[in-house]
Amino acid sequence: MTHIIDGKAIARQLREEIAKETAQLVAKGVTPGLAVVIVGEDPASHVYVKSKATQTVEVGMASFKHVLDEGTSQADLLALIARLNADPVVDGILVQLPLPRQIDAETVLHAILPAKDVDGFHPVNVGQVATGSGGIAPCTPFGAMKLIKSVRSDLAGLHAVVVGRSNIVGKPMVQLLLDEHCTVTVVHSRTQDVAALVRAADIVVAAVGRPEMIRGDWIKPGAIVIDVGINRVITEDGKSRLVGDVAYEEAAKVAAAITPVPGGVGPMTIASLLANTLQAAKARLG
Repeated sequence: MTHIIDGKAIARQLREEIAKETAQLVAKGVTPGLAVVIVGEDPASHVYVKSKATQTVEVGMASFKHVLDEGTSQADLLALIARLNADPVVDGILVQLPLPRQIDAETVLHAILPAKDVDGFHPVNVGQVATGSGGIAPCTPFGAMKLIKSVRSDLAGLHAVVVGRSNIVGKPMVQLLLDEHCTVTVVHSRTQDVAALVRAADIVVAAVGRPEMIRGDWIKPGAIVIDVGINRVITEDGKSRLVGDVAYEEAAKVAAAITPVPGGVGPMTIASLLANTLQAAKARLG
């Protein structure tokens, strides 16, 4: 019988572990702090930032929220980043994307000190993760790996296929799987016969952003399937629903374990962000 990987439960367990470690730091006089910066009035971003702030406080960390106007200049945003970089009570800095058109996201993200880059996007962290020399991993791949290891702790020798090669998910996911001694194949828009490569995988991580692209007959019996995609589609009766990059009902018939959408990878993202903030605070303490 297929195991449905409960991302909500695993995220809750991770937050409980973070809260215990945070309490130990607070007892020593150090409260980990996370600063979230949002520019503009995007409703979805504000809901997401509110959720981050709530969960940050729940685990015992300090939450600092900076809301800037839609017309904020890049120079003003960079000045705020500089102040947060220098602030000793801020361990992690997260700039909520997307940013308005007048601001270059890459410039802003690269301005964050690597030690406070809890999104794991700075080139220094990317390089350290790629070389296995530490660094802060991006939250979604970090969370996805936690979900995989909740099913099977030893991944050595397994063949993993990552569908998608984005800098945010696909590429760092490859590095984390390599760290676990997997053999890793990356497929993307130019790959020939994607289905055949996916069928050979013991682990499938789908992060391509195409609704239900990966069909059930692409899945090897007994595989672990992690669906990072979240796509809103309109059904025949005109209703809206969320689906992943994997045709869930089909894949669930053959996979050993699979994440649902929603309720799989999504809940792990904020929990992973908090884990990265804790890591940054502990690094500050040496």
